[in-house]
Amino acid sequence: MAAVGCLLFAVAVAVQAVQPDADGQQQPKQSVEAHWVAGWAAAPVDFRELSANPLLTAAAPRPGGDAFRGQTLRQQFEPALSGERVRIRFSNRFGKTPLHVAEASVGHGTGGGAVSPATLRKLRFGGRAGTVVAPGAEAWSDGADLKVEAGQAVAVSAFFDRAVPFATVHLRSPDTSWVAGGNAVATPRLQDAAPLPLNHIVTGLDVMTNQPVRTVVAFGDSITAGGGEAGDGSYPELLATRLRNSPSAAQAVSVLNMGIGGNRLLVDGIGPNGLSRFARDALGQSGVTHVMILLGTNDIGRSVFVLPGRPTPEHEVPTAERITDGLQQLIKQARAKGVKVLIGTVPPFRNTPYWTEATEAMRGEVNRWIRSRQDVDGMIDFDAVLRNPADPTTLNPAYDNGDHLHPNKAGHAAMAAAVDLRELQE
Repeated sequence: MAAVGCLLFAVAVAVQAVQPDADGQQQPKQSVEAHWVAGWAAAPVDFRELSANPLLTAAAPRPGGDAFRGQTLRQQFEPALSGERVRIRFSNRFGKTPLHVAEASVGHGTGGGAVSPATLRKLRFGGRAGTVVAPGAEAWSDGADLKVEAGQAVAVSAFFDRAVPFATVHLRSPDTSWVAGGNAVATPRLQDAAPLPLNHIVTGLDVMTNQPVRTVVAFGDSITAGGGEAGDGSYPELLATRLRNSPSAAQAVSVLNMGIGGNRLLVDGIGPNGLSRFARDALGQSGVTHVMILLGTNDIGRSVFVLPGRPTPEHEVPTAERITDGLQQLIKQARAKGVKVLIGTVPPFRNTPYWTEATEAMRGEVNRWIRSRQDVDGMIDFDAVLRNPADPTTLNPAYDNGDHLHPNKAGHAAMAAAVDLRELQE
């Protein structure tokens, strides 16, 4: 996306980046202009949806109720790219009322809700101190001069001078949200700050760069999000490390984890269904070049809860054909935008409430379809990597986190290792 701030500050810079050709010779790449690239992003969900789900303990008691009132929210994230300039995305996607951000700031996070004083920068919005984000909308701050390094903590603070109901939340960076009374956006260390179990409102951080970047979106459900192995233990994060350390890496890389636990492809589960959120959460990221799709587990598994005679709309009854039709729609959307697509097979889940002979047959049919695709840029056989050689309907015990559905850290490492890096560097 080319925002106004990018146009104002973009400077044409001739870059003689090099990469080896087929003979191993260094060949210059074409020059690029300074442009915004997604350095960190999260897929948000509706707070009300989480609060209504008794299984989600993260939505349990919150300090201060269900709204921010005359308070400062501070959150910490770690962008995957380095640069000299950043901008922040504020989301009111699930809000029912306008989101009033009175003031905001950004700086280097130093842990525990603190910010390095020398790096604190006030954020502006079209030159103004604050902004109002309409229900269902998102807004970017202007660019701020702040040098960041890949993996370095960045803290974003926002002051709400009027009631802001909890609405747009995510769990991408657990244990990195704090709230304190009053306007503390310019305060290095919050006083009497209370931790929050959810991340709110801030869903993206872009970095301005004049280097060519491969921006890879991992799109999926809890297996992508981490499934108990959040942070640097999830397969997208481990894949990012592989890419950065690859001796053949000729470009910078940013891997964005847009997984939502419990998400489904066809119908809303936890979070909007994959078909409806793909354009914004995957294709809408600044500078996206590749997308990896791993969805279908919850669609297949939830079919066991569709009871005979239950008044369920026809489209909510999962079938292999409906799932593959949905995946085909995602592939077409990505290719229409010039984004390369890698698609992953659905891992096994026997010994879970999801499993029946019928769901196993459905999973097999979906995976055969995925393996046969000729219209994608890569296929990642997560099923083959994670399954138990002694019983292919179950997870390999070495990769099972204990619930027989989600991989453990070793399983996520195996998933990351299964990706052909050449398919993400083309």
